[in-house]
Amino acid sequence: MRRLLPLLTLLMPLAAAGQALGGGDAQTQAERLRAQAAGQPAGSGTATPLWRGADGSRLDLTATRQPADGLPQTGTPLAFPVVNGPEVFSSGVQYDGSDPRLQMHAQVNQHSWVDGHGTRVFGSEVGATYDTGRYSLGLSVGANSTPRSPTLPRVLPGAAPGPNGLADFDSSTQLNARGRLALDGRSGIDLGASVGRIRLLPGNALGLTSLDQKALSFGIDHGPLSGAIVGRTMQPTLPGGLNADRRWNSIDLGVTWRLPWQGSLSIGAQNLWSSGGSVNTPSGPEPDQSRTPYVQYHQDL
Repeated sequence: MRRLLPLLTLLMPLAAAGQALGGGDAQTQAERLRAQAAGQPAGSGTATPLWRGADGSRLDLTATRQPADGLPQTGTPLAFPVVNGPEVFSSGVQYDGSDPRLQMHAQVNQHSWVDGHGTRVFGSEVGATYDTGRYSLGLSVGANSTPRSPTLPRVLPGAAPGPNGLADFDSSTQLNARGRLALDGRSGIDLGASVGRIRLLPGNALGLTSLDQKALSFGIDHGPLSGAIVGRTMQPTLPGGLNADRRWNSIDLGVTWRLPWQGSLSIGAQNLWSSGGSVNTPSGPEPDQSRTPYVQYHQDL
């Protein structure tokens, strides 16, 4: 996390810029970056040109703000709670080379909840996307962390679950891949995969230091309708601890309808199916694999 602080400081002006709605071309650029790099839904955003070369290459500053709706996102390695879901603020840079099919990006983001439990998750990502128009393939390396000190054990029982249902989530690193095949001008298929490692706070209820995590996702969209299914699995990194032979699997499913008046309606369920069971502790089951159906409406202003 200390390594991210200087970059976050440099990009703070972008977070302010992300609260303003950009013009047509700028907003399109921001949405394109977000869709190709992370598979996330469109939100309000800006893209400010920094440099343009005579060969057509360009460097843009990007800033976006969006709600974390319940729809599972293809290529997203971590699952965040649906209820009282966080808003996501992202700032970064995007480079388009002289070859228009290749884009590179670097960004930082923050997931913030407004329900009072104070959880925040900071993330960073560096990657590239090769886009021919008919199909695209993107690779990225990312990291996420919480501002809590890793040297202190959890002392407050009943802590709200964090990413992947883990109340003791500390940080994670992952390698992500995402591909898209355009069926026509209005339809497409998205595939995503992620492998990485999740680190837990000392003194956690599982008695483990880290978990290996994998995720596979499949999404399809047609006009204003889009749907996605994401499967995730977690297991102890090394033998030892209280649950060294356990494995936790889950599947999320969701559908979103983009409405003509810049609104969206999402219906689905987190942990629609799960296996491995939760470990009962004094502070409740961990990780939290309870099935959570949801109906969410969001309106862009």
